[in-house]
Amino acid sequence: MNMNGVLLGSEKPKELAAFYTKMFGEPAWKDEDNGWTGFMIGQGFLGMGPHSEVKGKSESPGRVMIQIETKDVKGEFEKFKDRGAEVVAEPYQPTMAGDGLWLATLADPDGNYFQLASPWEPPADGKK
Repeated sequence: MNMNGVLLGSEKPKELAAFYTKMFGEPAWKDEDNGWTGFMIGQGFLGMGPHSEVKGKSESPGRVMIQIETKDVKGEFEKFKDRGAEVVAEPYQPTMAGDGLWLATLADPDGNYFQLASPWEPPADGKK
């Protein structure tokens, strides 16, 4: 198996598409007739569009986080912050993950969290 994408339902998909265009550049795919937009971020697809059951901002934004791997968490964080992403957590190193892992969390206009993460290999035994 291979998980290769995330779809975000929104009451305001055009606003989300404009936000993610500022973050990642031009989308890889648009279906303007139906209101869907999609971005390729490395090997993964991030899509967004209208959803009849989604209203307003996310009430539990920490439940699901989009994680984007980068070797430069601090630099990408500053770039996204300057482009208008809401800061949830400044770059930090979580103690439970061991050495070398950096994370930073931001939010989009719907309140969805996306997290920047440095490359990390979990230990073979699954422990710190």
